[in-house]
Amino acid sequence: MFDYLRDPQEIYRQSFATIEAEADLARFPEELRPVAVRIIHACGMVEISDKIAFGENVAPAAIGALQKGKPILCDAEMVRQGIISRLLPADNPIICTLNADGNDERARKLGTTRSAAAIEDWADHIDGAIIAIGNAPTALFHLLEALISNRLAKPALIIGMPVGFVGAEESKEALIAHAGDIPFATLRGRFGGSAVTAATLNALARLAAPGQTPDGTIANPSGADKGDGK
Repeated sequence: MFDYLRDPQEIYRQSFATIEAEADLARFPEELRPVAVRIIHACGMVEISDKIAFGENVAPAAIGALQKGKPILCDAEMVRQGIISRLLPADNPIICTLNADGNDERARKLGTTRSAAAIEDWADHIDGAIIAIGNAPTALFHLLEALISNRLAKPALIIGMPVGFVGAEESKEALIAHAGDIPFATLRGRFGGSAVTAATLNALARLAAPGQTPDGTIANPSGADKGDGK
């Protein structure tokens, strides 16, 4: 009835070709251009490329942590569900403590959101881990406060892309200003969300595929593969 493209790989090919033709990817380090493409693809907005911000050493940090089997800590179940486990090189644990026992009561005592309070349960996992925050600005603020006060060990990388109208933009600017020597990936402004956060992690996991090394040497920065299917 309708004339439309059905081949999933061709859909991906044309989508990525459109992004590469329309977005200014030259401002990103070569190894992170495939990550930027995946972020834009997840949003469906080429103009979002101007909002993407990476700290220093994002690719080596991600590759090293993933290949060493470090956990991925998520602020929301939607982020956790969006991570493609088959891409993870060392069966990395994917952890979300939002619904852990006692978290509701902790949030009440702290006077904050459940997402922020859940970060208190990350203490045993966070050292050298990858953080993926895609929902709650309060979680990103709480994480930064815990890191600045040295209450939590340093993660290897922070993907901070919470979405919303209250606190989202400010939390991401705080990440840029206060991450220190911790590599980060973020999306400035109100934009963000679980899908784009998971897409960022999945794109970085592709860089950690066989052929990469734990110290972050990138053998195939193109990130080309068969996609995730549609």
